[in-house]
Amino acid sequence: MTLDGLPDLGKALQKLVNQGVDAVVTGYGNDLDGFSRLLTAPVRGVETALLLIPVPAFVLAVAGSAWLARRSLGFTLAMAILPLVLAGLGVWTEAMQTLALVIVAVVFVVLIGLPLGVAAARLPRLGKVLAPVYDLMQTIPNFVYLIPVAMLLGLGRAPALLATLIYALPPFARLTELGLRGIDAGMVQAAQALGLRARQTLLLIELPLARPVILQGLNQAIMLSLAMVVVASMIGAKGLGEVVLLGLQRADPGLGFVGGLAVVALAILLDRMAQAILRERRPPE
Repeated sequence: MTLDGLPDLGKALQKLVNQGVDAVVTGYGNDLDGFSRLLTAPVRGVETALLLIPVPAFVLAVAGSAWLARRSLGFTLAMAILPLVLAGLGVWTEAMQTLALVIVAVVFVVLIGLPLGVAAARLPRLGKVLAPVYDLMQTIPNFVYLIPVAMLLGLGRAPALLATLIYALPPFARLTELGLRGIDAGMVQAAQALGLRARQTLLLIELPLARPVILQGLNQAIMLSLAMVVVASMIGAKGLGEVVLLGLQRADPGLGFVGGLAVVALAILLDRMAQAILRERRPPE
């Protein structure tokens, strides 16, 4: 019993959750191991590919992409410097591990979030059902995701990827739905009057018109994925977050500062490059 004779519901809920997790782990342990390997495989593949790219080649690729996106010498030089900062800090491998996890997480966010956003825009009742689910996914503290996911999938990349997906999915799905609902109904009706089918109207009219809003959601997903990947170092995710965590565990402020500076450099690189590449194309001045 708690204060004033009220029952202690917290302990009862704690026991219920623990029993549920134990039952799932005991009954579906092999399936969970297979699911964990399935999630880990693309991350390992992307990570291996990134680590095979020499630093100079990576810098040139970033610089070329920045120039094609903005046609600005200052922007191109700034973006080229950021990978050099990561290499100069001695955390290149960790940065590529973090980048690989972010890339795969964002791909999953798009593959799941885009259909959810389209379905919610088409079916208002579904949108009303999904809204509180998205609210719950966004309001639960980051660390709360890590505990059950780590218990079910163990430590490493798989739980980090799943937790990142849960955290980064809602804004992309919501903005996809918002962008599609904001389209002028007359444009859709005109397309249908011309004989376009529902799928053709979606691909040729609705998604292009909703593109700016959808791309805002994609940029948010990228940044939220990076934020969650760093936190996920607590459950064994390799990368820059692990450097920061080691600095904290060893009471080494210098190591923590190096890891934090690298996270900032990677965040700026991802944010600015995403904005430059995903923004609406404008003719060169």
